[in-house]
Amino acid sequence: MTNFLKNIDRNWSLFLDRDGVINRRPEGGYVKSRDEFEFLPGVREALAVFSKIFKRIIVVTNQQGVGKGLMTVDDLELVHDKMLTEIEQAGGRIDAVYYCTDLDEKPLNCRKPSPFMAQKALVEFPDIELEKCLMAGDTDSDLQFGHNSGMKTVYINTRGESVDCSLYDATFSSLAEFAQYCF
Repeated sequence: MTNFLKNIDRNWSLFLDRDGVINRRPEGGYVKSRDEFEFLPGVREALAVFSKIFKRIIVVTNQQGVGKGLMTVDDLELVHDKMLTEIEQAGGRIDAVYYCTDLDEKPLNCRKPSPFMAQKALVEFPDIELEKCLMAGDTDSDLQFGHNSGMKTVYINTRGESVDCSLYDATFSSLAEFAQYCF
């Protein structure tokens, strides 16, 4: 199942979910401030490895906490500034962060599994080829986003939960394990 990972080269791009993949997902809540953002073990090092391999690394994240009024876009951007700074200090990079603050109930929202954020990335980075992209996430909606966008999918099972195995092409217990296996 994971054999395709050996064929990845600098023509590929990596899309990542944030909460539960890069940082700890608060139980039943949201990361509302810089102080609440906590990297999962080995993530900064994994991103340093991925930065040497992938052409682009893009974070795509649903953030309806903003839509619910639990935090502001400025609060969210401060969280992302902290994340990006620490990743860069560890030798990694993120080329862009796309987020959707729509509520789940909003018709035609931009939230994953909609391919909206992938389409936004294509506008900013026309060199991305979706058939040469991986989406790594920890939820059904992340993996469905990958499928809806024409990407390969990697299930990052940080919570020990199961998802429909037809949704992913490979699975790892963490982003760090994924980096160690592939590269």
